Amino acid sequence: MLLFGIQHVLVMAATPISAIFLMSATLRLDPGLTVDLLSAAFVLSGIGSLIQSLGPWKFGPKLPFVMLPGGAPLILFLAIAEQHGLPTATGAVIITAAFYFVVLPVFSRLLRFFPALVIGTMIVIVGVNLVKVGAVLVTGRPGQPGFAEPTNLLLGMATIGFTVAFYRLFTGVLRQLAVMLGLIAGTVLGVLLGGVDFGTATEGGLVNLPQVLPFGSPEFHLLAALPLMLYSLASMAEATGQTVINAEAVGKDIDQRADVPKTIRGDALTSLAGGFFGLPLMVTSGENVGIVRVTGVRSRFVTAAAGVVLILIGFLAPVTRAISVVPSAVVGGTAMVVFAVITVLGVQMLGRAGELDRHTNTFICAVALALGLLPILVPGVYGAFPPNARILLESGVAVGAVTAAVLNVLFHHVRLPFFLPRLRARTESDR
Repeated sequence: MLLFGIQHVLVMAATPISAIFLMSATLRLDPGLTVDLLSAAFVLSGIGSLIQSLGPWKFGPKLPFVMLPGGAPLILFLAIAEQHGLPTATGAVIITAAFYFVVLPVFSRLLRFFPALVIGTMIVIVGVNLVKVGAVLVTGRPGQPGFAEPTNLLLGMATIGFTVAFYRLFTGVLRQLAVMLGLIAGTVLGVLLGGVDFGTATEGGLVNLPQVLPFGSPEFHLLAALPLMLYSLASMAEATGQTVINAEAVGKDIDQRADVPKTIRGDALTSLAGGFFGLPLMVTSGENVGIVRVTGVRSRFVTAAAGVVLILIGFLAPVTRAISVVPSAVVGGTAMVVFAVITVLGVQMLGRAGELDRHTNTFICAVALALGLLPILVPGVYGAFPPNARILLESGVAVGAVTAAVLNVLFHHVRLPFFLPRLRARTESDR
């Protein structure tokens, strides 16, 4: 059971490592804080995995789930932190975790306003933004010293190349480890090129306790938290699908009305705790479902064992310090691969639902993408606007989601005045 649990940890470990390194590099955090956050990420991932796998009281569906930081919540956390500061970003996570509990009783009624068209469009925007953040780790920021330095570009591209090679050459579980193996191979290359500093890896003791409120007292601003709150609706819809898929994978009959809320409560509780340790929202991972299918090991106690391993890794200071020396260009190359998958998932969501077969939906998606990608591709475009307006406008994910949701309601849920359909029919007949 322990070995199978370690297997789950190996497959998902690249995600929290990439998430914390993205936070550290993007927000220019010092090495000591990075180690603390990495420790907290592993510990909270372990606690969340235990909650979802064991299902205490009304938290967790008693299914083999592993929980992670990263993905869409990470990019939203980074955007809030860059615009309003880390205390506000921490407050946004706590507000959103509480929002989960408040909206859960009525979220099924809200889902009709967030169909695959809206959620898929939002995920595509999130994926593009994440790839951009990962690429900056490889290239550096334009106009800054060391931008597009050849050694960093070599490390980033080599890491991607290693990942592709491992994925092509291996099969089964080893193929699922391709991202982790690519990260390790990139780090080894970094050592050979002299790009790894082992100074921080040899300092300190054996045990590291995650730091509570590492960014100071949280600040609570509803407008700043709005992008995360909008995402939480999509996250609840995703948790619904993952719970059903996971139950099918292990052959367990579930009651969606009873078990899906348990998954969401587990996400909310873990995210609430993670917010006090400076982490973005924690979400259930779909990666471990693939391991269940490949290995045929369907026991939820295996992912519970994985949770224990994650907690131990988080408390072992030498391990977290060793991980922290991975070059940022290597993390950026890994992140570009890991997070570009999010864009593909968004496209797949749109494709599977057949949402773009209708011209109206194509138009809705196009307008949402145009407005959502604008602040991502042209940073500072809303710099002259009032601060409160910029909070929403500069979040491309929030703009894209709100635009898609509003247009979806306008075109699919609002009846036109009685004379407009006749006018539209007459105009089309004239053509």
